[in-house]
Amino acid sequence: MSFETESKKLHIAFFPWLAFGHIIPFLEFAKHIAQRGHRVSFISTPRNIQRLPKIPPNLASSIDLVQIPLSHVENLPENAEATMDVTVDLIPYLKIAHDGLEAGISNFLETHTPDWIINDFTPYWLPALAIKLGISRAQFSILNASALCFFGPTSPDQINRYGLRKLPKQFTVTPQWIPFPSKQFMKPFETKRMFHAVKPKYASDSDSGVNDWVRMTSTIQGCQVYFVRTCREIEGEWLDLLQDLHQKPVVLPAGLLPPQLQQQRSEDQEDPRIAEWLDKQEKGTVVYVAFGSEVNLSQEEFSELALGLELSGFPFFWALRKSPHSEDGDSVKLPDGFVDRINGRGVVWTTWAPQLKILSHESIGGFLTHCGWGSVIEGLHYGRPLIMFPVLYDQGLNARFWDKKVGIEVPRDEENGSFTRNTVAESLRLVVKDEEGKAYRDVAKEYSGLFGDKDLHDRYMDKCVEYLENKVTNV
Repeated sequence: MSFETESKKLHIAFFPWLAFGHIIPFLEFAKHIAQRGHRVSFISTPRNIQRLPKIPPNLASSIDLVQIPLSHVENLPENAEATMDVTVDLIPYLKIAHDGLEAGISNFLETHTPDWIINDFTPYWLPALAIKLGISRAQFSILNASALCFFGPTSPDQINRYGLRKLPKQFTVTPQWIPFPSKQFMKPFETKRMFHAVKPKYASDSDSGVNDWVRMTSTIQGCQVYFVRTCREIEGEWLDLLQDLHQKPVVLPAGLLPPQLQQQRSEDQEDPRIAEWLDKQEKGTVVYVAFGSEVNLSQEEFSELALGLELSGFPFFWALRKSPHSEDGDSVKLPDGFVDRINGRGVVWTTWAPQLKILSHESIGGFLTHCGWGSVIEGLHYGRPLIMFPVLYDQGLNARFWDKKVGIEVPRDEENGSFTRNTVAESLRLVVKDEEGKAYRDVAKEYSGLFGDKDLHDRYMDKCVEYLENKVTNV
């Protein structure tokens, strides 16, 4: 290696939010940077670092996994270091604990002086710290551009122009700053859940913590480049609008970071019974069901979903991942006799399941999903039509974006979110089997070419790395 090449090697630190839906895309970004000859420090808490997928041997020497202990916060369970470890109503306390990482981050930045730090939306305190130390700042959003546009501008000029939304009902209409036709709005029940989810559970702590709007505004306006997990082929006009709303020097699409089958957390071992069961099913008949690690359903919702799966008549694989909880934090239970009735036809899997391998299996005919952006990417990567059941955050926005294109959203009462087992069963039949749903199945297969185009998305990542190489600055 020449001295000239050696002199261009950068040290880039990554600091994702404490959720594996964020941590894994951040790690993929980090691996792309390491593949291009740069040094990476990947920062999280000890337990999260231990749960990461194994770093490929050829990159292990270039990626340093940095562990910073999480401070104890009252009301947060012991060993809770990620959103998958808590119910939704305890996430505000996880954010308070996350803010306690500031001292450790400060010490790391002072002693290791990376050229860049790429952070998530949460550390509102980080930009000022990095500026003081002369470290360049980037933000990476694991949300897509259309959802980010919906949540609104952060630049002072654009905020003055459009104002701020403070009431749930203001989120139930398409924002005035979206100048082209779109279905970006939330249903009333989604806005109520969103406002509820960002408040601490215990009344005595009702004014503790920093709200997500302050976090997002501080981190976006404090960064020099804003990377977004999307591509122009899907969201070109949304990326242009995002640039206008935030008035950043540059908003860059990072590509979709298409999933790799070997992604697996180090503590997880694949159970051979999953593949054995899938191999016995007919091609294109199995419904894969997964709602991520943060979704909390009421007992009624949980039961109706289960009974809808049963009523549909399809074989299904339901990845619950952990003992599910209700919105109030209590464990929810499957309907009486459900497991016995679906024995052989349906599988309820309560430990880790290899989602990518399941979705890639030819028996899968549809994906019943909460519509987190990462799950949408994974489903469409393998050309699976979607049966959409959004619950929280950006999920409803993603469902509106893809509804009637690659599947349908399960019909629900817009005020309270209620639905029936019949509507679940009917939605499954339409998307997976009925002639009317063939268009959705065909379009989902077409999108697999775009979502799975590794060369295309690698080129997006190349441009992001080139920006980091060319624009490193101490201002």
